[in-house]
Amino acid sequence: PGHLLRRANQIIIGMFVEEIGDLNITPVQFASMVVIAEHPKIDATRLSELVALDRSTVGNVIERLEDKGLVSRTPSRDDKRVKLIQLSRKGEEALALCTPAVERSQERFLASLKPADRANFMRLLAALVHLNNEHSRAPLRLSDDVA
Repeated sequence: PGHLLRRANQIIIGMFVEEIGDLNITPVQFASMVVIAEHPKIDATRLSELVALDRSTVGNVIERLEDKGLVSRTPSRDDKRVKLIQLSRKGEEALALCTPAVERSQERFLASLKPADRANFMRLLAALVHLNNEHSRAPLRLSDDVA
């Protein structure tokens, strides 16, 4: 399954890149922008938990998004060492442009399956990811009370 999942990832990323075109956003940047949009003024630690990325990777993603003018960082009022991240107006516009392209790439990837098989594939894939989450180098943390 590892090889097939890696191949599936390569294929869907290829479709993502084709659909995104000149918008110059990576899948990880897109996922981060979605989470930032859902959680304005989020800190890097929480972002890394919600996107399931290690801290150094999320730091690089934030820097690239900031360099592109898609996010801004401001010091927290409670702790000046903590920077809070939010989408800029340009970031909101880019996210609005990217979202339909990402949806098209996902639809293209699943299109060769029958509708019932699509639903079953997604259900099984979600179950595998959820049940094996703790084996990841960067487990997904959806709840604030999870350490």
